Amino acid sequence: MAMNGCPLCLEKQREIDRLREEVERLKSKLRYQERRAEEGFFGSSTPSSKVPIKSNTASAKERKPRGAKAGHAGAGRKHFDEETADKALEVGPVVDEVCPDCGGPLESHGVKCRSIIECQPIKAARVRARLHQKRCTRCKKVFTPRVPGVMPHSLYGNQLVVNAAVMHYLHGIPMGRVCEQLGVLPGSLVDIFHRLAGLFEGIPDRLIDEYRASPVKHADETGWRTDGKNGYAWLFATERLSIFQFKKTRSGEVARAVFGKDPLPGTLVVDRYAGYNKVPCAIQYCYAHLIRDTEDLEKEFPGDPEIIAFVDTMTSLLTLAIRLRNQPISDAQFFKRAEKIKQMIVTAVESPAQHPGIRDIQTIFRKNAGRMYQWAADRRVPADNNLAERDLRPTVIARKVSFGSQSDAGAKTRGVLMTVLTTLKKRGVNVAVHLKTVLDDLALDMDADPYPRLFATTGPPG
Repeated sequence: MAMNGCPLCLEKQREIDRLREEVERLKSKLRYQERRAEEGFFGSSTPSSKVPIKSNTASAKERKPRGAKAGHAGAGRKHFDEETADKALEVGPVVDEVCPDCGGPLESHGVKCRSIIECQPIKAARVRARLHQKRCTRCKKVFTPRVPGVMPHSLYGNQLVVNAAVMHYLHGIPMGRVCEQLGVLPGSLVDIFHRLAGLFEGIPDRLIDEYRASPVKHADETGWRTDGKNGYAWLFATERLSIFQFKKTRSGEVARAVFGKDPLPGTLVVDRYAGYNKVPCAIQYCYAHLIRDTEDLEKEFPGDPEIIAFVDTMTSLLTLAIRLRNQPISDAQFFKRAEKIKQMIVTAVESPAQHPGIRDIQTIFRKNAGRMYQWAADRRVPADNNLAERDLRPTVIARKVSFGSQSDAGAKTRGVLMTVLTTLKKRGVNVAVHLKTVLDDLALDMDADPYPRLFATTGPPG
């Protein structure tokens, strides 16, 4: 019954309430469609290349001022002397004896030095080797010396192999461009990569042992097609290593195979993908993903004062947590500030809320409290998974260029070589020079273990 006891008024009020709910539902659906049309299928997580409509570049007045800050030393052109130069070049004076402008006589005016940076063109060289053999006069066995810098039974020298691998797997140059620059046929280049990956086939498993023992671990995955079928590129990384695995599945079995069943030290930093739920170590959820989800709430319900206040509070606190680790403060100051920020986040997620969208975000923090605040207990643990995101970026670019691997063997080769090359780069060595030295050593002893030669002498991250 209505307040005045009129059944007709009650029916009208019910119809008004139903229409209001319908209008609100349609408005929410319209906002979702508008966001999807503007931001792409995945909302704020849509890659920039998939955004249907991109905003115009900011005008000159809106751009931030450019230029170095006051007191910055600068990194402009630097000159070098003859002692540090790789090559000295003498350029004679002009041939004319008279000034071409006025006709006056020319005289010597000293020498002007100019610094020039030059490079040699990348081109394969054909080398004809004469191998002086010896034969035993008794058993008639023939002994042939090995060509330095070349693998046994290989047509291609180690320097070419290293250049091709670094160009393709580390710098992301398409295989076609590598073939053009080096003068190697595509089929031959594929064989080169497969053989190189065969030499280092056992390296990823040994790096997994080092990964398990690391105090801070990162993991992430992205799409990768193999032989035209959907699959995933998995990354398991620390500051000193990167392990790539290209699988046909996103199942948690991949992560469990890497982490094993025994309890592990340290903390794993990941997004909230359920495939990592059963790893045997502590977990820290990425705050960058949570910030994105929180900001999406305001886009979906614009103008709601409760939403605006909550989003402003949460994004500010989560951003402070991410940035605190790199602040130039002592450990004592860090833990004091970290505890304060943590308590403010807990207060925000425990505060009563009316809007269901806010309650959804709060529920994520409440149900996963043990995976939200590892960063506050250990300064080494970041509150974001940016390290893994950056490490996966070259793979995402390669996916756009190559559309994935053509075969399972190609995916395995990519995983092995990207693991070796990226790990070497993280350890602060010149990848091309170091890898060439390792291959030259292996060419003399193919039964030697490549792992200590690759990583025993590498230094800290550069």
